[in-house]
Amino acid sequence: MADEEKTQAPTHRKIEKAREEGSIAKSPDLVGFAGLVVGLLLLFIIFPFWVKTFKGLYIECIKLFSIDFDIYLVFSLSLMLLKICALCALPFFLALMIAGVVGNVAQFGFLLSFKIIQPKIDKINPIKGAKNLFSLKKLLDGFMITLKVCIAFGIGFFIFIGFLDEIAGVSISPLKQQLLWFYHKALILVGVLLGVFLVMGVLDFLIKRYQYIKSLRMSKQEVKDEFKQQEGNQEVKAKIRQIMMKNAMNKMMSSIPTANVVVTNPTHYAVALRFDSEKESAPIVVAKGIDHLAVRIKGIAREHEILIIENPPLARELYRLVDVDRMIPVEMFEAVVELFKQVAVLEEQRGRMPGFMQKVEEKIQHQKVATQ
Repeated sequence: MADEEKTQAPTHRKIEKAREEGSIAKSPDLVGFAGLVVGLLLLFIIFPFWVKTFKGLYIECIKLFSIDFDIYLVFSLSLMLLKICALCALPFFLALMIAGVVGNVAQFGFLLSFKIIQPKIDKINPIKGAKNLFSLKKLLDGFMITLKVCIAFGIGFFIFIGFLDEIAGVSISPLKQQLLWFYHKALILVGVLLGVFLVMGVLDFLIKRYQYIKSLRMSKQEVKDEFKQQEGNQEVKAKIRQIMMKNAMNKMMSSIPTANVVVTNPTHYAVALRFDSEKESAPIVVAKGIDHLAVRIKGIAREHEILIIENPPLARELYRLVDVDRMIPVEMFEAVVELFKQVAVLEEQRGRMPGFMQKVEEKIQHQKVATQ
């Protein structure tokens, strides 16, 4: 599709996909500004420590060289100087690294993507590399960098020109006053330049953001295709959920013939309970349902001559508290035992399940002791 046809704003999915590939809008100027601020603050804090450290090193060198001078002493002092420089520079560089990370995270959030560092053949193509080097975007970026440097230098120069009238009077002042004047003017210059860099960084970020969104623009057909794809995915997921629910329902219905009793509301709730004294330590809910599903459960129970007993409070509690294929909780043991007493009496009257009640009471009592 031609670029002029891409007039639609990018969808959330398009932006997320670009982000996953490491394509984001960021301004190096804002990162540089964060590093500059942190660097200046840290320099202001640790500069006295640097002066004290190097002053002590200088005094130590004078003492040692006044006593003796040989190549081993020079080597030892060089190692000491290297160690001190490393220790002094380490917090400075660590702070700059942290500032760089914070500056990037503040712009586009936390992002970990390895796709951007994956090797690509087109990146090492010399012809394409030469085209990119002299592309309009590269030339524009170079021009913007030059313009920013000129603006910063020009503002700094004009501020410095404003200080020239004071130099003649300050030059005849005591050294301490001269240093204090220089310190104040340096703060003014640095403060103004930091403000300029901040404005440049914000403008650069807004421009980069605009260019980024523009590069992700979509045609109307692309928007339609993405919408259809998402709708298709949702339909597939809905069908999968529907199939899973249907399978679970079929499994539940096929388990009803194994139940010993169905306890009902009597019209709105139906819960099928099974208790196999040889395999199970407590009654299990094999099926449950309300309204039309309750009617189906009772219908299957009648087909298989399973007892149906009305007990509205127990039916509601079982439906609310116990999931399918789960044992009844301890707090419902007594109510269920009473239910199975009725089942045992009715089944024995029908000549079925002799000794069932005794097994139920033994298992329930054993389960109570085990849970205490």
